[in-house]
Amino acid sequence: MAKISFLGAGSAVFAKNVLGDCMHVEALKDAHITLVDIDPERLQDCETLVKNMAKALGTRVTVESFLGPDADKAFEGADYIINAIQVGGYEPCTVTDFEIPKKYGLRQTIADTLGIGGIFRALRTIPVMLDYCRIMEQVAPDVLLINYANPMAMLTGAIQKSTEVRTVGLCHSVQACATHLCAMLGLPSDDLVWEVAGINHQGWLLRISRHGEDLYPEIKRRAELPENRPKDTVRFELMKRFGYYVTESSEHSAEYTPWFIKSRAPELIEQFNIPLDEYPRRCVQQIADWKKMREALMSDASINHERGHEYASYILEAIETDRPFTFGGNVLNRGFITNLPPNCCVEIMCVADGKGVTPTHVGDLPPQCAALNRTNINVQELTIEAALTGKKEHIYQAALLDPHTSAELTIDETVSLCDELLEAHRDWLPEYH
Repeated sequence: MAKISFLGAGSAVFAKNVLGDCMHVEALKDAHITLVDIDPERLQDCETLVKNMAKALGTRVTVESFLGPDADKAFEGADYIINAIQVGGYEPCTVTDFEIPKKYGLRQTIADTLGIGGIFRALRTIPVMLDYCRIMEQVAPDVLLINYANPMAMLTGAIQKSTEVRTVGLCHSVQACATHLCAMLGLPSDDLVWEVAGINHQGWLLRISRHGEDLYPEIKRRAELPENRPKDTVRFELMKRFGYYVTESSEHSAEYTPWFIKSRAPELIEQFNIPLDEYPRRCVQQIADWKKMREALMSDASINHERGHEYASYILEAIETDRPFTFGGNVLNRGFITNLPPNCCVEIMCVADGKGVTPTHVGDLPPQCAALNRTNINVQELTIEAALTGKKEHIYQAALLDPHTSAELTIDETVSLCDELLEAHRDWLPEYH
């Protein structure tokens, strides 16, 4: 019987999707599921939802809930822990990550991966996850930690660099990249063969073929058609200039480079359809949607769920049955991508089976793709260094090297912004010196 712990169960809809997928796996139908969150109300909601779903699906799973301080009991003997925490939530922390930079003229779209928002989200989250990992090392030393929380590369990289917990990071953008691109351009997506490699939210679709035919020439031709150009403007521009399509959306990708969000060139916002402040809008909508959904979800004892395409349940199934499954995962670069820095967090194809998770060798990325990745890796590595050493200077350095921030602000403005955010987030951060 497998034991699965879900950390951050207050994300009830995501927990429903991932755990509901697991309930469709024969090898997991008698699993013991433990839910962990710091919010007792949301934790109870999630427990009710998961139990109702288990009953509707006719599984034999058992479900228990634990508040954060009792995580050791939840994790004890766990085979798998799935992480989806968000430290500080929408209010106050996400709002702060957007509003204070606006005072300096620095605008963002999503701010959960790179940039000022990504840096401070990492600084809040890494210490919390390391505390949980120390518990895992004690009570579940053989566990596989599956991280879904952002910023993916910073958080997963920090865990892998500083703990003994076996960890792989998963991102939705990899699994949907090739099929989404084909659908958007009106290309058939059956029998696709593709490979992604790079870093999280900036993985490169290195190869894509159908029935053995390379699709890239037709993809690039269709992407330039007037009717298609507005559909994915930033990614199509990056493909035009760098030769390959990236995994993450245009609204994300706009803030990982210095070229698209510029206060001195506001016409670019309209030209590239860039949705400033997109993530706060999504958060507000998600909160409103959850309030509408909650009553129905909590009271419906026949909640059904069809298995989706999230990687987690397929990875667990592969490990439990020793039937291999290939997926895109985030791991430390142990020579897998030879022209990216060693021990940075890379996103590459991995194989899950009875032995666990095995990353595959890529070799060199196209040099221009590796070069753009390295501009993001610089920020990720210095943010991790700040979180692990407690040195404030590394926070400043991460922000100064961030492509979007450095294109907009002076050195003094960047340092002042970091100081203001450190003060605003004081209750959510350790002391930096």
